[in-house]
Amino acid sequence: MSPLEIVFGIIIIVLSIVLTVCVLMQSGKEKGLSGTITGSAESFFGKNKGKARDKILSRITTVLSFVFAILAVVMYIMIIKMK
Repeated sequence: MSPLEIVFGIIIIVLSIVLTVCVLMQSGKEKGLSGTITGSAESFFGKNKGKARDKILSRITTVLSFVFAILAVVMYIMIIKMK
C-alpha cells in the first residue's frame, strides 16, 4: 500500500465516524427517545434552537456524505490503477 492510500483510508474512517455522529445527533420526525437523549426543550426558544441545530447538522451531513463518496470513488480508482 502506498502512503497516499493509507492517508485516504484514515480520512475515510474518520469521515465515517463523524458522519455517523452527525446523523445520530439529528432529531427525527418523532419526538420519542431521540428527544430525551438530545435534551430538547419544550419552550419556544428551545424549539427554534433545535430546528437551527438540525438545519446545520443536515448541511454538515450532506457535505460530509458528498466528500465521503468522492473519496471512496477516488480510492477505488487508485486501487484499480495499482493492479
